[in-house]
Amino acid sequence: MRASSAMTDGRQWDITVVGGANTDYMVRGPELPAPGTSVVGDVFIEAPGGKGVNQAAAAARLGSHVALVARVGGDARGQAVIDGLVADGVDTRFIYRDPDLITGVALIQVAHRGEKQILIAPGANHALTLQDVRVAAPAITGAALVVAQLEVPLDAVLEAGRLTQEAGAQMALDVSPPRTLPRELLRRLDLVRGNTREAETLTGVRVTDRASARAAAERMISWGARIAVVQAGDAGDLVLRGEDEVWLPRILLEGVDATGAGDTFMAAIATALVEGWPLERAGRFASVAAALATTVFGARAGLPRRAAVLELLDSFDARADVR
Repeated sequence: MRASSAMTDGRQWDITVVGGANTDYMVRGPELPAPGTSVVGDVFIEAPGGKGVNQAAAAARLGSHVALVARVGGDARGQAVIDGLVADGVDTRFIYRDPDLITGVALIQVAHRGEKQILIAPGANHALTLQDVRVAAPAITGAALVVAQLEVPLDAVLEAGRLTQEAGAQMALDVSPPRTLPRELLRRLDLVRGNTREAETLTGVRVTDRASARAAAERMISWGARIAVVQAGDAGDLVLRGEDEVWLPRILLEGVDATGAGDTFMAAIATALVEGWPLERAGRFASVAAALATTVFGARAGLPRRAAVLELLDSFDARADVR
């Protein structure tokens, strides 16, 4: 068992996540329904989800000491979200319960070939306030790295960024759902990550290949981010830090559902960077973790454990399974 980096530098948490909390209702079927049609599915799952919940649980399973700042409803689903996080070892003291709102809901349809559609009712997620974040300041200023996404109000993310900067900690942002962002926030980021669509929305660069992915990443860095991660489809994932350019080829496993793979990638690279891993190995650790997450149906069920990720990572001696 590794020594917690948070404990060795005097911080109480390795990672604090500020983000969304949902209940996922997932149905898998042979194809996605066209407008006005129905398709009979074969698998249904109800489980805690949301990018904040997924990233917090994934980071905890990968060995980090984690807290989550979020808001859920006063319903039974909100309690289920909290109970699931407690089971994974996440500090839930900064998850607020709102008796007047529902816990967020994600309706997820997944086709056998992997295509998916997601419709979200944010519920209590959109009620996370600046005051909530300020009350959670001990978890933010006491973390080595703060990870945020955009399923909660931007004001809450901005406040988390301000507190992080004042504490001299690091901040990472997953640009999902995609949107443009104020330079005030971008200047505070140590790491920013987006898929092709998210990177295009943020930077204005249409990502289609390695060259355009690098252009998007360079633009993110020019705005102040220290590390930029951009997905480039079949070309793989780019991790750029200054002159260090790392390309992570796609890992070929028997994937059944990519829901939660991006959240796992972010949690894994955050965990590795907090532990001080070299950039390339941190990226490969994240890539392997994300690939493992696709081998199980359901975002939460697919979040891998540290031992499984390290075992697969170490097995890629000649990268025979990577292209």
